[in-house]
Amino acid sequence: MEGAGPVSDIRIDDLPVRDELRGKSPYGAPQLDVPVRLNTNENPYPLPEPLVERIAERVREAARHLNRYPDRDAVELRTRLAEYLTRTGGHEVTLTNVWAANGSNEVIQQLLQTFGGPGRTAIGFEPSYSMHGLIARGTGTGWISGPRRDDFTIDPEAAARAIAENRPDVVFITTPNNPTGNAVSAEAVVALYDAAQAAKPSIVVVDEAYVEFSHGASLLPLIEGRPHLVVSRTMSKAFGAAGLRLGYLAAHPAVVDAVQLVRLPYHLSAVTQATALAALEHTDTLLGYVRQLKAERDRLVDELRAIGFDVTESDANFVQFGRFADAHEAWRKILDRGVLVRDNGVPGWLRVTAGTPAENDAFLNAARELKKEQLA
Repeated sequence: MEGAGPVSDIRIDDLPVRDELRGKSPYGAPQLDVPVRLNTNENPYPLPEPLVERIAERVREAARHLNRYPDRDAVELRTRLAEYLTRTGGHEVTLTNVWAANGSNEVIQQLLQTFGGPGRTAIGFEPSYSMHGLIARGTGTGWISGPRRDDFTIDPEAAARAIAENRPDVVFITTPNNPTGNAVSAEAVVALYDAAQAAKPSIVVVDEAYVEFSHGASLLPLIEGRPHLVVSRTMSKAFGAAGLRLGYLAAHPAVVDAVQLVRLPYHLSAVTQATALAALEHTDTLLGYVRQLKAERDRLVDELRAIGFDVTESDANFVQFGRFADAHEAWRKILDRGVLVRDNGVPGWLRVTAGTPAENDAFLNAARELKKEQLA
């Protein structure tokens, strides 16, 4: 076409993208072909065969109706999720308290589309789950990085001051926290919720993606009497269903109604709903795997400390360990031994996911060899 110039050297920053997206990198972790992959907090156990068969049955039934749109409001799925939360979360919820989407990331996106956006801000206490800030920027929401102590715990007084000074529209509290693994107490969450309501008021999102692995209880009961508090969850971790992409939240019914203002029509496919419903029929079996992983997580903590590493207390299915003069170099040396862990960019620290006993043995052997090199 006359007037058209060369396009082969066009880059992202040559496009008319929004200013807040320029120079940013997409979220992701290395996907390398190595014997042991312990870098993405996946559940290492394949779904049990009875569940696989039940998924096939439910999907086969759903396939007979794929000429029709799925249940737009996912009523059966939300009802079953409410039953699961009531049974395991220490607080009774119903269909009206629960919303579901394609992974907890879409839940977070819908919350930010609803309560954040241009001219509004969100705060998280970093290091924490990096997608909170990335999704905030993607929705045009200003991002504020709040403080943590040197041991990666949240100082409620310092956090409350940051909320009072910045008056954010959305507050993120991740417990157990990714990538550090430590949990936040109910008392601290209540203190930050109260600070947020005094400052704005704001929506407070408690991200419980890893709560089934925690030593303590879910903070779900805190939603009682707190209409601006949201608890978000995922089926990717404890349910061993990372490939399913199903996240959900529990909150006051008004919050559930509000996020539906921004949801895309028929956002959860019939196949996704059928698969999630099958998984919810096998929660006892799946939570049995969680108990195994908690034991392996605790073994990793004990053995890493015995080797001589510093380890952050973990309530998740992963462990943060260090300290390294050059964390990326340490990551590379572990990788050279056939084990892929995560370099999250936290200076001096790496993160390893709890895998099967054999996978964890391979990692610990690599960690011992690395420590010997450091001491040589």
